[in-house]
Amino acid sequence: MPLILPGNVASATAGGYEVANSCRFNAADDPYFSRTLGTATNRKKFTISVWVKLGSLVTGDNNEKTIFAAGSDYSGFHLDGNSDPALAFNIDNSDGFSLVTTQVLRDHSAWYHLVAAVDTTQGTEANRVKFYINGSQVSNFDTSNYPDQNYEPDINSGVEHRIGKHTTTSGTRQWDGYMAEFVFIDGTQYAASDFGEFNEDSPTIWQPKDVSGLTFGTNGAYLDFEDSGNLGDDHSTNTNDWAENNLAATDQSSDSPTNNFATGNPLAAQGGSAQSDSLLTFSEGNLIMSANSETGIANIGVSAGKWYWEVKVLTDQPGLMIGACNEHFNITTELCYESPASASGAKAFGYYGGNGNSMIVVGDGTSQSYGSAISVNDIVGVALDVDSADQTCTFYLNGSSQGSLDITNLGSGESYFPAVGNWSVADISTSWNFGNPTYANTSSAADAKGYGDFEYAPPAGFLALCTKNLGSTGG
Repeated sequence: MPLILPGNVASATAGGYEVANSCRFNAADDPYFSRTLGTATNRKKFTISVWVKLGSLVTGDNNEKTIFAAGSDYSGFHLDGNSDPALAFNIDNSDGFSLVTTQVLRDHSAWYHLVAAVDTTQGTEANRVKFYINGSQVSNFDTSNYPDQNYEPDINSGVEHRIGKHTTTSGTRQWDGYMAEFVFIDGTQYAASDFGEFNEDSPTIWQPKDVSGLTFGTNGAYLDFEDSGNLGDDHSTNTNDWAENNLAATDQSSDSPTNNFATGNPLAAQGGSAQSDSLLTFSEGNLIMSANSETGIANIGVSAGKWYWEVKVLTDQPGLMIGACNEHFNITTELCYESPASASGAKAFGYYGGNGNSMIVVGDGTSQSYGSAISVNDIVGVALDVDSADQTCTFYLNGSSQGSLDITNLGSGESYFPAVGNWSVADISTSWNFGNPTYANTSSAADAKGYGDFEYAPPAGFLALCTKNLGSTGG
């Protein structure tokens, strides 16, 4: 499958079509867009195109995460399954159809481009519904019950349609994660190449392209999510705005298919396991972490460069530790608190919330007096320098430096991942801001290249953890 924005892609996306924003869906908030459509151009032909980034593992009734749905019979385009979600399109009635791909989508750090292109007038049943993932048409299905010729589903009829939530009362089946460049086409079966293209210099990378010249049809719409005060604004040739439900300006994100920001990784929790229902969970696009005797890490690691991110403390923090760890970090205890029990080569460091100490793990755990104790609603800034011979990390408490921590003895050549841990049995919640916060900052400070939205200005030379910066610095 073609790649979607791996770590070093600044050169690949430079000068191409840029996507500024996405919309973040947090399933627990019951977020969705809704619109009752008018008279369709042609109910037998339509196309849905969207870029998505996966959120929490634990979400969705019946293990379904709805992308687009319509009507009482639930004509729906969705992901089927939690840990191994497959792309699916089905109608829940006796004369409907169901398609479920063999291919699954597991990468929570990547943007995927998904297309469902429908034309039930086609004589060949496999041409009536076409799926595309990252520009490639899907040919293998676990379930392949195609609609009858000239079948007319509820999609594109005069019923309520939703983006991000089931339309029936039998369940919610919400989307959790991010959506960008949502396009609904009324009356045409388009291919994936009408919405994206392979990069000229890096032909394995599939990237978005300008869709403004497409024929949208009477009910067609294009949601680019660039107006935070009107996320459902239609930017097609129509004015088919969609109503926001339980979505706010803070749900607009700068995380996009052309500039992928770091988030928490629900697939790589303490001990190498995935997030659990009880001890470690991620929400709000994997940017809010709740932990009980667990450690969570981010999905982007760096071995070179200077990097800045912030962590806001949301609840009581007796066992909070904010820092970073390497790819070998797999200890059975808390972040930087005890010696690695079994993970050879595990290295980590952090700023301890209870008393302001710092702790370093390099084969055996050490700690030293460092900064002030951390309180609820504090924002801890992390400035990690792995670019120089003398590697350092400086922690900032509400904008004030707590001093430079020498991490040179951790060794060079390691990739370090932002991490937050809690060694106490009480739940701790933190909101991670890699430049795409879940909350409104009182000031909006970007890095020197104009990326990120931080409460406090990054120190000179320190950059947000996003693919534009990774590609330009070799991080």
